[in-house]
Amino acid sequence: MLFRPPSLDEREHAVLQQIMEAKEKLRWQLHEPRRWAGSLRRLSFARAIQGSNSIEGYDAALDDAAAVAMGEEPLDAGTETRRALEGYRDAMTYVLQLANETDFEYSGQLIKSLHFMMTSYALDNRPGRWRAGSIYVRKEETGEIVHEGSDVDLVPELMRELVEHLNQDNELPDLVRAGMAHLNMVMIHPFRDGNGRMARCLQSLVIARSGVLSPVFMSIEEYLGRNAQQYYDVLAEVGGGTWQPQRDPRPWVRFTLTAHLRQARTMLQRARDSELLWDQLERLATERALGERCVSALFDAALGMRIRNATYRAIFEDGITGGINEQTATRDLRQLVNANLLVPRGEKRGRYYVAGKEIVALMREVVAARNPRDETDPFAPPK
Repeated sequence: MLFRPPSLDEREHAVLQQIMEAKEKLRWQLHEPRRWAGSLRRLSFARAIQGSNSIEGYDAALDDAAAVAMGEEPLDAGTETRRALEGYRDAMTYVLQLANETDFEYSGQLIKSLHFMMTSYALDNRPGRWRAGSIYVRKEETGEIVHEGSDVDLVPELMRELVEHLNQDNELPDLVRAGMAHLNMVMIHPFRDGNGRMARCLQSLVIARSGVLSPVFMSIEEYLGRNAQQYYDVLAEVGGGTWQPQRDPRPWVRFTLTAHLRQARTMLQRARDSELLWDQLERLATERALGERCVSALFDAALGMRIRNATYRAIFEDGITGGINEQTATRDLRQLVNANLLVPRGEKRGRYYVAGKEIVALMREVVAARNPRDETDPFAPPK
């Protein structure tokens, strides 16, 4: 027996409608080719990787997460964090490839394969294999047990049941279906390590298969990373400390719907920000007689990221532009420094570039033009 979704009430349907309306607006903003859309997509993917791993204590700056997402070395992240980021990148890249597969089918082996991709750097944790014994989740500060996974003998059958449910056609909204897959996996805790990351990855896979919008823009992993304590709290409330699938999952469903609504609004705002910022940077590049290519570096710098020769080159290694070599990148970055748009930091192999005062000022203008952020609880009782 698994956790069963509740019958959705009027408020839950209303929030689902708000989410879909926000995503439809975003779809139209991205419908026509936009020069800034590639950067938005790239950084959204990096934020998902960053957010999901931060929940497990693998903290990395956005530019380090973006570097790893593009196959480059991070500036600050340690070896273990880098490997965790790389593993999650590989699993999520595969999820994106599966989004439109016509003969796709969920299976226990697929889940094990994704788990292996994200955790294979630590073979002692049985990557890609169900756990062999009991498992407990402890509060780091006190050592207190906050959750015990299902009995180890139940794991194979429970995971088979989860896969069967995912392969069935039903009328459950995809976002709720994805959230329930997440909940069941994290409560079963089928692996020795990486259960949270795997549950979030599975949720993203279910969403990716929905076809509503590019899965890069549908993920709530960034939101979960920014609201980790609320995430833990609602899982504890629903789980009750042990495997109890008869408990009411409604608080979890409402939490995930709130996450989707707020993340969709964040993406809409970022799309507006990106369009405004890119237009301003293009104007500036034209005035300074700089190549259009340089706008990508200025865009990242405006967002507070550190630009390196390698990461700047990686932006263009998409098989469409043909890429640029190290010398071209060096020349571009030197031009941006000479134009006082970027400021160099560090020496030799440790050199990177940050936004100059003019770029910082442009970003402040973009932030000032934002609409007020709606942080109201969509499930709060009416006043």
